Amino acid sequence: MRQGLIATGAGVRRLNAAEFQQLASVPAAAEWFANIDNPRTRRAYQIDLADFCSFVGLTGADEFRAVTRAHVLAWRAQLETRGLAGATIRRKLAALASLFDHLLENNAVAGGNPVHGVKRPRIETNEGKTPALGDHQAKSLLDAPDPDTLKGRRDRAILAVLLYHGLRREEAAQLMNGDLQERRGIKHLQVRGKGGKTRYLPLHPVAAERIYAYLERDNKREPGNGPLFRSMRGKTTGARVTGNGIYKIVAQWASVVGIDVDGLGVHGLRATAATNALDHDADIAKVQVWLGHANISTTRLYDRRGQRPEDSPTYKVKY
Repeated sequence: MRQGLIATGAGVRRLNAAEFQQLASVPAAAEWFANIDNPRTRRAYQIDLADFCSFVGLTGADEFRAVTRAHVLAWRAQLETRGLAGATIRRKLAALASLFDHLLENNAVAGGNPVHGVKRPRIETNEGKTPALGDHQAKSLLDAPDPDTLKGRRDRAILAVLLYHGLRREEAAQLMNGDLQERRGIKHLQVRGKGGKTRYLPLHPVAAERIYAYLERDNKREPGNGPLFRSMRGKTTGARVTGNGIYKIVAQWASVVGIDVDGLGVHGLRATAATNALDHDADIAKVQVWLGHANISTTRLYDRRGQRPEDSPTYKVKY
């Protein structure tokens, strides 16, 4: 290791706020952060970069120029000893590689990208890891909230939007009144997905009925294009429901109806919607667009048609 770049090991030393701010103040690095549109991705990448800087002992902006592949290899080995998932290690290496690509383009560092050529963990298959509900469980969840209360109507609408359209929790949280749009005579949801990409999904009749029943009951809305799903608690009353709030709504009603599935959350309802659509012969390429996946290989993780018990060779054996 070069002087000033001493590997400190996991958990021994972390950059303080002032040190990390000095690193983040490199003009090219600040520009790189600013160009990451998704706030959750930006936050994850900031954590990843701070992790690397802490590990190698970076304390000054100019020390980026001294980083070599050996530093990156040592960091990767340490990430593996920490037991991090392969996907997490890949993301951390991708964040560092992206930063160095940007620094190189702006002549902020010399030479090549030290992350290039560093082997990344193989992409793990997540097949079966995200739980999907059975049809009877999905129906129970949809009908769990009380249709005679405002909160019940709101939660019924939220659950319908998730289970009939496969939205991510942030996508559902960010829906506005104006996102209910008519296209070619059919009601659609305008959904803002990852990377600022917008997609338009035909509104399922059940979801439409529940949304309008909720809006009819929620009659204290200000005119204009406000949040579609609104908070009802304390100081946040009238503000949009957060992604975390939607997660809690799913957890609450799953508990009420006795659905005890490890790892079930909003993503589990997304998996349920995708699996159900594919089981009913939806075209996988159209499901990819519907879910907002950049790569069809991600959509294939939800294709569980090969796992259906009724299709097992077990039932083909005859004596």
